[in-house]
Amino acid sequence: MQIYVNNLRLQVEDTGERDRPAVLLIAGMSMQLIVWPDAMLKALHDAGFRVVRFDNRDNGLSESLDALGTPNLWWFMLQQKLGWQPQPPYTIEDMMRDALGVMDHLQLQQAHVVGVSMGGMIGQRLAAAAPHRLWSLTSIMSTSGAKGLPGPTPAMRRVLMTPPAPAGSAAARAQAMRFVNALAGPGFVHPVGSQAQLVEDSLQRSHRPAGSYRQMLAAMADRDRWRLLSRITAPTLVIHGTADPLIPFACAQDTAARIPGAKLFGIEGMGHDFPPGAVTQLNARLLPFLQAHTPL
Repeated sequence: MQIYVNNLRLQVEDTGERDRPAVLLIAGMSMQLIVWPDAMLKALHDAGFRVVRFDNRDNGLSESLDALGTPNLWWFMLQQKLGWQPQPPYTIEDMMRDALGVMDHLQLQQAHVVGVSMGGMIGQRLAAAAPHRLWSLTSIMSTSGAKGLPGPTPAMRRVLMTPPAPAGSAAARAQAMRFVNALAGPGFVHPVGSQAQLVEDSLQRSHRPAGSYRQMLAAMADRDRWRLLSRITAPTLVIHGTADPLIPFACAQDTAARIPGAKLFGIEGMGHDFPPGAVTQLNARLLPFLQAHTPL
């Protein structure tokens, strides 16, 4: 369904059970709501949760912000390297307000918040800004944003900085496949053809490379979020692959160390994706955590 939040049109999927505790899933940069694995969605629903997911602004079937212009990543990075503070077209804080707006629209007074990658950054800001709205926070494959943490591997960085291919072209599909393959860790495999199907489904649903770049700038500019993490009072679970080529495991360690009482669960050999074997381990930690922190 389409809702209006902060003067933007957002695409939301909601299982809709008003008598169930809600889990709000916040996707990452360039990730559409279909990125959440079916096995995870089913496990949450079978465990008695109302499951809410949405496309972030500028992505998927939510409103495009192309009027804000196409970002120049190299210039943005150069300004940051020179110690300047370039302003992105919108911020992670703006996206946090979108997530809070989804909760308001659905009349969710409280929810478990689960964010992946950039969605974890959004979730961290939400937990710091509106602690009374969260039963718990789960930050998956994300980071505190603190200075000095390691960044993507050189191979991953090259993939990230590749100019986008024309929409609908074979080159765009090949480029998307290179991206998802680069995210994988060595410890798990995907079923044959499943990643190609995810790419095809994603491109058929929406292809917004400029929007992904604007989201990337928002994440890159969110450099002071680490200062807020000590304020988080919600029970927090940090889940991360030990072989993540985009956001290294050290970033999860730093996140967990900064949030009071946070629990860290590393999945050996997992990259920055959701292979079935890793999802099984993730569910085994996530579901008991959510159940333990759901009010009776």
